[in-house]
Amino acid sequence: MNSRPPTGAASQGGPQVAQPWNRQRLRSNNEWLLLEHLRTGGAASRAQLARDTGLSKPTVSAALAMLARAGLVREAGLLAPERGRVAVLYEPEPRAGHVLGVDVGRARLRVAVADLAGRIVARRDVPNRGRSANAVADAVVAAARETTEEAGLRPSEVVHAAIGSPGVWDASQRRVHYAGNLPGWGRRGLFERIAAGLETGISVHNDANLAALGEYADGVGAGSRVFVYLLIGTGLGMGVVVDGELQPGAGGAAGEIGLLPMPGGAHTLEDTAAAESVVRSARELGMRGTLTAKRVFEAARSGEPAARAAVLREAEHLAFAVAVVAAVLDPDLVVLGGGLGHGADLLIEPLERELHRLTPLRPRVAAGLLGDEAVLRGALATALAGARPEVFERRTAAVG
Repeated sequence: MNSRPPTGAASQGGPQVAQPWNRQRLRSNNEWLLLEHLRTGGAASRAQLARDTGLSKPTVSAALAMLARAGLVREAGLLAPERGRVAVLYEPEPRAGHVLGVDVGRARLRVAVADLAGRIVARRDVPNRGRSANAVADAVVAAARETTEEAGLRPSEVVHAAIGSPGVWDASQRRVHYAGNLPGWGRRGLFERIAAGLETGISVHNDANLAALGEYADGVGAGSRVFVYLLIGTGLGMGVVVDGELQPGAGGAAGEIGLLPMPGGAHTLEDTAAAESVVRSARELGMRGTLTAKRVFEAARSGEPAARAAVLREAEHLAFAVAVVAAVLDPDLVVLGGGLGHGADLLIEPLERELHRLTPLRPRVAAGLLGDEAVLRGALATALAGARPEVFERRTAAVG
């Protein structure tokens, strides 16, 4: 149940160290236990909380009183049983804190503010017109500040911001590697610039990893034991979730499948399977005019032969990617997401046909349910996981 214990119970990011017992720490752990129970189990009365947690009724009453003084719980109505007294129901106070989620793509920037219940209270979806890394960083800050203002909040009231970005975040150097589709995005100091503009703590995460978390939590990946999310758009990335836990690898580069060299070695998988490759194939096959991957897929749905052939070529390249993933990870589900995920209705059948030719390993392949929202949902979920215990610590310390 606990997303993270209070600071006094364990040291985050390192080995857990036995802490000397004291009455204040025990109270803090009880309060955290009740708050998390209400968050995951829904509104409950004092008596129900005592039964569910094994704490005594006086302990529950004292902990709820402290949580109420800290602004962490609120009354959620009354429970009137057939026999017995009417009981007050309690629930977490969602307005005790807010978080920011950011999805940085080459074409668009998506930003949302959510309360501690995960409810989105304001959002922006704007074109990314930045022509330099600094310009993109400033556009992220501007969109985030506008969204925060729309939510009726000051920047200081945002507890944490989680940023989804192409590439691999290097925590030791505080910069991103392998984000070739955003020129200059790996420059040192760029994310310090964003953090200063946002006036809050930030964390940076691979966009495919966040999309996988979002799709696992709220989409088609729910319940999968070994789940792989392919983010197919300007680039090609992959997120892996095993038993509900993201698998980033030793250095955060697990899932950088776009770097895989294709047979012959002249191109990478990203060169042959990302959105631009669909446009390139369509031109080679005879399509004319101003082309985008979206237009090629629309033409394929209308039966245009060159477009259909280009989509078939894309499906075959993706089948190679899935065959590699199946051999290494043995997933029970592979989800197609990102911009080209919208074309899953055209891709899945030929992809599976080619996959059956390539390998006897055949995971289920499905379209994502969250579409363009997957990275943003994952960013918000990640920000909330860090913000909830931080808000708890701040508020209980203030009234303790």
